[in-house]
Formats: sequence, C-alpha cells, structure tokens
Amino acid sequence: MKLKIFVPFIVLFSVNTSSAQNLKSQFDLANNLFKENHFFDAITEYKRLLFFDSAKYYLADAYYKIGECYKAGTKFDDAIKYFSLAEINSIDVQKIFDCKIQIIRNNILRRTTDRALQLCEKTFNDERFNIKRDTVNYWRGWAYIFADDFESAALHFAKINHNHELKILCEQTDNAKLSVTFAKVISYILPGSGSIYSGNFFSGLLSLTWNVFAGYLTINSFLQNRIFDGFVSGELLWLRFYRGSIQNAEKFTIEKNLDISNKALRYLQNEYKGIKP
Repeated sequence: MKLKIFVPFIVLFSVNTSSAQNLKSQFDLANNLFKENHFFDAITEYKRLLFFDSAKYYLADAYYKIGECYKAGTKFDDAIKYFSLAEINSIDVQKIFDCKIQIIRNNILRRTTDRALQLCEKTFNDERFNIKRDTVNYWRGWAYIFADDFESAALHFAKINHNHELKILCEQTDNAKLSVTFAKVISYILPGSGSIYSGNFFSGLLSLTWNVFAGYLTINSFLQNRIFDGFVSGELLWLRFYRGSIQNAEKFTIEKNLDISNKALRYLQNEYKGIKP
C-alpha cells in the first residue's frame, strides 16, 4: 500500500521539477534573445512562456520584459500596456516602482507630457516610495524638457542637487531663449527691430526700409492732397509691411527658440551620459 502511494508521488515530483526547469529554460532563451536585440523573437518566446506557466510564476517578469521589448521597438502604447500588466501582477515594492517609472518614461517618449506629470505626482505622493522621490523628480524634469519647458525642468533637477548637470543645462537653455512678447512689442514701436532682436538682421533692416518707404509715400500723398493715393498707399503698403514686421518678429523668435531647444536636445542625445527616457 505504501509503495502504491509513494510511486505516484515520485512521478508527480519529477514532472513538476521537469516543468519548472523547462520554464526556466524558456525564460533564459527569451532573455538571451532580448540581450541580442532580437526583440520580436523575444516577445514571441516570452508569450510562449506565459502560455505554459500555469502557476504564473514568471508572470510579472515576462510582462515587464515584453514591455521593454516594445519600448526598444518604439511601440510605446504597447510598452505601457505590458508595464501596467507587470505592475498589477507584482508584489515586490521595488518592482512596482520600476513599472511605474517605465510607464512614466514611455509617456515622456510619446509626448503625452500631462499624463507623465500626473503619474509622477501620484508616485511622488505614494508613501511606499518616499525614499525614491529624487528619482521621481528626475523624470519630472525630463517630462518638462520634452514639453520645451526648461525653466520648470531646472526647478525639479535642483530639488535633487543644486549643481545637477541637467539643472545647469536647463537654466542655460532657458536663459538663452528670447522673449516672443518683447520681439512683438518692439516691432510695434520700430518695425523690423523684432527681427533684428531674433538675429535676422537683413530681414529686419529690409522690413524697416520698406516701412519707411511706404510711410513716406502715404504721408507725401496726404500732403499733396492726393487723399485716395494716401489711403491706397497706407492700406496696401504701409499697413502690410507694418503687420508683416510684427508677424516676422514672432516667427523668427519662435524659430530661434526652437533652434536653442534642439541644440540642448542634441546634447542630451549625443553627449549626456546619465539615464535617458
């Protein structure tokens, strides 16, 4: 009788051990494909692992790795989906935090800045992650960088370290930017000056010249009692060049600021050695 009970137990134990080894081998295979940057094949193997893992032992880890694969392939919506599944199925606090940060990073990359900042705020206020607040502020800063708000980004990097490399970079970028409002205001006062302010000297001087010329024609027409010619000159020439100088000032200043922002982003992409989204 004892032998009849013992033998099935041995068989069952062997089957379970073999199954666990097979699952581990499957997980290792998928991880190796991931390390070799074969992300599509890795996703296939991770999903095969999930299919056979009836005990759900690898559930959270497999979901997380699938999310990393989709992120590497710039499939940010899919990446967020699987990082969310990994978070739901995780019981380890560190793993949950890692999932939340990955979701924030993917929102930054897909330019859903408001969502990224909402998640940062929620994670920052979660008591489980009190010691991780510098990390949250780090990604807050990155979210503001991608939103082209370098002033706010600098404030959050300063909360980590007043001499933080990214804080200094963001301050320099923000200080280098020009004021669109100022460019327009000075163009109201002196046509062409806004373009000169933005660095477009030729366009600014040309605009000023045309405004002076059109103004001369308009005033001269009224002085010679050619009222109709005065209105035509004023409406078709002077006002046109006057409005054009204001519009150009705004356009050139925005373009200049965009160049400044892009210079900072190129530095971050090619030179910055820290963690990036």
